[in-house]
Amino acid sequence: MATQFQILSNPNTVKMAILKKNNTSASDKVVLALVGAGGRGTQVVLGVQQCTPGVEVKYVCDVDQQRGGRAIDELSKQQGYKPKRIEEMRYAFEDKDVDGVLVCTPEHWHALAAIRAMQAGKDVYVEKNISLNLSEGQKMLAAAEKYGRIVQCGTQNRSAEYAVSARQYIQSGKLGKVVFVKCYCMLPGGKPMFMKPDSPVPEGLNWDLWLGPAPQRPYNLSRHKGWHVWWEYSGGKSFAGDASHILDLARLALSDPDHPGSVYATGGRVLYDDNQETPDIQTVTYDYGDFTMSVLSSEFGSYLTKSIPEVRYGEKFPNWNLNSTRIEIYGTEGKMYLGRHGGGWQVFGDKEEIIAQEYGMFPDTLHQIDFIEAIRTRKMANGNMEQGHKSAVLIHMGNAAYRVGKKQLYFDAEKEIFTNSEEANIIAQGKYRDGFEMPEIS
Repeated sequence: MATQFQILSNPNTVKMAILKKNNTSASDKVVLALVGAGGRGTQVVLGVQQCTPGVEVKYVCDVDQQRGGRAIDELSKQQGYKPKRIEEMRYAFEDKDVDGVLVCTPEHWHALAAIRAMQAGKDVYVEKNISLNLSEGQKMLAAAEKYGRIVQCGTQNRSAEYAVSARQYIQSGKLGKVVFVKCYCMLPGGKPMFMKPDSPVPEGLNWDLWLGPAPQRPYNLSRHKGWHVWWEYSGGKSFAGDASHILDLARLALSDPDHPGSVYATGGRVLYDDNQETPDIQTVTYDYGDFTMSVLSSEFGSYLTKSIPEVRYGEKFPNWNLNSTRIEIYGTEGKMYLGRHGGGWQVFGDKEEIIAQEYGMFPDTLHQIDFIEAIRTRKMANGNMEQGHKSAVLIHMGNAAYRVGKKQLYFDAEKEIFTNSEEANIIAQGKYRDGFEMPEIS
C-alpha cells in the first residue's frame, strides 16, 4: 500500500504558501524592467508584478514594436501606471530606480543582457537555457560573484516543494543506490521547415539589435521567428528549450552532482531533411562514474503529452508511460517517476507496487515570489547561478558531442574544458560581433 513520504505540494499547501507570502510587507518597493516582451516574457512580467506586493515594472524593452503591447496594457491595469516602452535595454540599466531585470529574450541574448544588467548593479531573472555556450555561463557566474548580484535562473522546478521531497526520499536511502537516470523531453508534434527567402526588415523591427551578439545576417523570417532551430541563437527547441528543465530537476533530485566525466550524443534531422540545424531527435548519455544519466529529446507523435492542467494543478499523477517530460530514477530498491512542472513523484517496487508518492504543483508563482524575496533579503535564490550554470553545462556538453561528429567527449570538471577535442572547446567559447562582445570578468 502506498504511503505519503512527505505531503508538501498538494494544492492547498501551495495556495497557503502564496497567500502567506503575499501578506508580507510591501514597504520595500522593487522596481523591475522587462527585456524581451514575447509570450514568455509577458507571462513572466505579469506574474512577477502580481504575485508579491510592492513590485512595479517601469520599463518594457523589446526591439520589435509589434511586441510588448499586451504586457504594457495589463501592467497598466495591475499597477496603476503605464510602464515606459524602450528599444535599447541599457536605457533601463542606467536608471537607478531599477532594482531587477527580467531577461526573456531568445537564448543568444541571455548572457550579454544578464551581464550588462549585473554590471549596472541590477539583480537578474534570466530564462532558460540561461546561456548559449559554456563560456557564457562561466562569465555569468563570475559576474554574479564579482558584483554581488542575485540571479534567479528560469528553472522553476527549483522552487517545487515536491522536488525537494523527492531529493529527501532518495537521500533517505529508501530507493537504494541510484544506478541509472533516464530523462525524457519528447515534445509532441514537429514539422518540416520551409526556408523563407531573405527579405526587407519589417517596419518597427531593429534587426541589428535583434541579432546582437550573433553574426550579421540579412533579415529572414525563418531565422527571426524560427530562431530556436539555429545554432547561432539556440541550443535546440526541445533540447535547450525544454530538456534544460528536466536535466536541472534531475540534478536537484540527485543532490546536485558536479559535472559528469564524459558525454556521448547521437541523433540528427531524422524525421525531416530540411534546413533546420538543430536535431529533431537527440539522445545524450552522461557518465558520472557511479551512475549514468541519459536524456532523450525529440519532436514527434501526438500521443506524447506534457502533464495536463489537472495534473499540474491538482491531486493527480501523469500517465507516466506516455508523459513526454518525465524522469525515471532507477535505484536498487525501487524506481522513481518524477514529473516536471508539477506531476509529483511515485516510487514503484516489486510487482509494480507503489511504495511512496507525493502530488506536486507547477511552481512558477513560487519561483517568482522567491526572486522578489531574494532581492529584498539578499538571500540566495532557489534557482541560483551556480546550479543554473552546472545544469546548462549538460546542454552544452550534449550539443558539443553531437556537433563534433557524435563522439564521446571527456570533460575536466574543475577546468570546465573538453580534454580530447579542441573543436568542442572552440564551440564552447562562441563568437561575437563587434560591439556585442562578452565582457571579460576578472
